[in-house]
Amino acid sequence: MSSPVAVWFRRDLRLADNPAIEACSGRDIVPVYVWSPDEEGDWPAGSASRWWLHHTLSALDADLRRLGSRLIVRKGPAPHAIESLVRETGASAVHMHRRHEPWAAAQEASVARTLTGMGCAVRTFESSLLTDPGSLVTASGGPFKVFTPFYRALLQRLSADGVVPDGAPPSRMGGVEPGLASIPIDELGLLPNIPWDRGFRDVWSPGEAGAHKRLSAFLADAIGTYAERRDRPDLDGVSRLSPHLHFGEIGPRQIWHAVAGIPGAEPFLRQLAWREFSCHLLHHFPSTPLEPLRPEFAAFPWRDDAGALRAWQRGRTGYPIVDAGMRQLWATGWMHNRVRMLVASFLTKDLLIPWQEGARWFWDTLVDADLANNTQGWQWTAGCGADAAPYFRIFNPVTQGMRFDPDGSYVRAWIPELACMPAEWIHRPWEAPDSVLLEAGVRLGETYPIRIVDHAERRDRALEAYRSLRG
Repeated sequence: MSSPVAVWFRRDLRLADNPAIEACSGRDIVPVYVWSPDEEGDWPAGSASRWWLHHTLSALDADLRRLGSRLIVRKGPAPHAIESLVRETGASAVHMHRRHEPWAAAQEASVARTLTGMGCAVRTFESSLLTDPGSLVTASGGPFKVFTPFYRALLQRLSADGVVPDGAPPSRMGGVEPGLASIPIDELGLLPNIPWDRGFRDVWSPGEAGAHKRLSAFLADAIGTYAERRDRPDLDGVSRLSPHLHFGEIGPRQIWHAVAGIPGAEPFLRQLAWREFSCHLLHHFPSTPLEPLRPEFAAFPWRDDAGALRAWQRGRTGYPIVDAGMRQLWATGWMHNRVRMLVASFLTKDLLIPWQEGARWFWDTLVDADLANNTQGWQWTAGCGADAAPYFRIFNPVTQGMRFDPDGSYVRAWIPELACMPAEWIHRPWEAPDSVLLEAGVRLGETYPIRIVDHAERRDRALEAYRSLRG
């Protein structure tokens, strides 16, 4: 009997469209996950991501048990954990999927050196992206810094290569001996000690089955109107696939293959391409999670205002669309993308608080916290990244709320103290007549905060700060 293959699950927590499994060619498989946050540099998984990870590992283990196998869970460092597993099982090869965070290449190289030194074969695969992040270059051979030419190059690559997912999940999987040691997932300590995750449970279904259920619902109900509804946080018009993609419960090729060719799907495909672009930037500029891509922004006159930062984090700025987004994030671990831009603009431009503070908060509170996407999104809004919004593009939270939440439904859903405010005033309660506030039961400064800044004044201050960079 041939020796088994150890498949090291990382951010590819699925059985279908999994090239590491496909490449085992019918041999027995030992599935393993290594929990090693100390190897993840400055960005170990945040609280919301750890909640998701607990549940998706449990779902993967349940899927494997239905196939006659189980997930072997070990603690890092990864080289030691994988080496021990290979010695215990007699595995002659280890298959793993690449990760693209700055620390991941060093981890993979260390594991590969350890394994090859003991005569074990190593194969790596790309499953989290449509193409390798370093494989697309400009005509001069450098990295892309603007999305549109990157998108054209990506489309050309996909047209040439085709977008066909790898195979269906196996129907049976052997290779795990009954006595092979595994740490119970509960002992990883991923779940919170206090029940702040109640809202998460009502909204999300982590795991491969949950990912495909979410995709099916999007294809049935929203893909046809995505272009018209995607900027409306008050409507259910987006896919909400981002956490499933982040953890690899579904692959981008599976989604692209399912969506491409549907009339009106191109704006959604561009969002998948933007995810690729973000990873391309992180690959070429690994310092950007902490440093601006545009070096002149290192001298930007940011402010240290702990009180304002706290008000922003807790959804108590006095600007309803901003507060609704931050409360949705706290309650569900997710926020609509349009609102992500609004709250990021408010933090970096109205409050002049460094974008890194916002990126850190999102990292801890988002279930889809992805280093490449998070970095690119914050640098885009702050005006210091690739293909960035010009710094002078400063979102007005009132006009944005009136445009994208015209009836105030989104605000009412997340700020119940404003539930009785009429749509005319809900995005600017400080301008509402006293009679309207009285009838709505709103007492500014008591039931709902007085706005912490005047947007018009802060916009002028932000522009002056930007001008200071240009001398």
